[in-house]
Amino acid sequence: MLAQIMPGTEELLQKEMVTAYLGTDPTADSLHIGHLCGIMMLRHLQHCGHKPIILVGGATGMIGDPSGKSQERNLLNNETLYHNQECIKNQVAKFLDFDSKEANSAEMVNNYDWMKDFTFLDFAREVGKHITVNYMMAKESVQQRLNGTARDGLSFTEFTYQLLQGYDFLYLYKNKGVKLQLGGNDQWGNMTTGTELIRRTLGNDVETYALTCPLITKADGKKFGKTESGNIWLDRNRTTPYKFYQFWLNVSDDDAEKYIKIFTSLDKETIDALVEEHRQDPGRRVLQKRLAEEVTVLVHSREDYDVAVEASNILFGKSTKDSLQKLDEQTFLDVFDGVPQFEIGKDQLGQPAVEVFTQAAAVFASKGEMRKLVQGGGVSLNKEKLQQFDRAVTEEDLIGGKYLLVQRGKKNYYLVIVK
Repeated sequence: MLAQIMPGTEELLQKEMVTAYLGTDPTADSLHIGHLCGIMMLRHLQHCGHKPIILVGGATGMIGDPSGKSQERNLLNNETLYHNQECIKNQVAKFLDFDSKEANSAEMVNNYDWMKDFTFLDFAREVGKHITVNYMMAKESVQQRLNGTARDGLSFTEFTYQLLQGYDFLYLYKNKGVKLQLGGNDQWGNMTTGTELIRRTLGNDVETYALTCPLITKADGKKFGKTESGNIWLDRNRTTPYKFYQFWLNVSDDDAEKYIKIFTSLDKETIDALVEEHRQDPGRRVLQKRLAEEVTVLVHSREDYDVAVEASNILFGKSTKDSLQKLDEQTFLDVFDGVPQFEIGKDQLGQPAVEVFTQAAAVFASKGEMRKLVQGGGVSLNKEKLQQFDRAVTEEDLIGGKYLLVQRGKKNYYLVIVK
């Protein structure tokens, strides 16, 4: 989980209770799994007796950080930022203890609180004079934007970002005793600007430190946290617990071995035993199953995990109509995402199955073919064997009041949507 670490950081952590912070921009009302490495670092920190602070960048979020970006971000208004901040706190509370009576209880702060009354002239005088343009220009994140393929170059607004982030560190050092900043490795330039600003402002004997985690990638080198259809979010309304669980269940063996060390709180002995067991028989996917269980329970709940497992079994195991009825609509649609779909009107209900599934919805090529398959026990409606090809399909058959699930053989599913 370590990418870069300033000399002396480890000694500091051994010596005293350290207050450390990690910043996140509230550009959405949910974190995604790309944020999880940093959040897990805070979790480990608190478990080891140190004090974690999560900083929501209400001010910096209005500007946008150029690190790792090829173009400038959209700017957000106050109302959106506040909403996003509250949602993020609720998510992070599953990882950190904000209610502890101990000295290392987690805190959330918003840099808008100390930036909103800071005038431009004050900022230029109190912050800007300490860091030279030469120093700022040398940062890799700035160089990439200046020399890269960005059409619009680098705006002054974004150029000042590292000063703003640096001032956060200075403010938190002075007001909260923060000595350590954590972040992703793309933040190293901004973080060292913070330690430099503190040194130049308060004197060379002030000691502050920075520690980064690697930007997590998949075995193929692609950035972690993205899929074909976009991010895997921590918010269940953006990514259902079932889809979240499936993401972890389907990672490669190499990735599972790496991720279980980063995204769970399992101890080394447990992980080593799981890795060994997995290598004996990779087909059982022991690592992926345990990884998916740990992260889904941590981000969502044990109940959500159980539902996700049951939903997964619908496609591959023995399940019943009751299993289908238990799923909420979004999870149901996620489970059958990609299967062929047909739409029919409610007026088609009441007809024999052989009419509905050959005429209204062409699941079967002909009535003769469907008859033959039903007689051979090869057709199921809502996970129950269809005994008679001419039995009426009624409203009582509908899942969630609008779906019929037809199964042909073991693996071929068809979703009929009744409108």
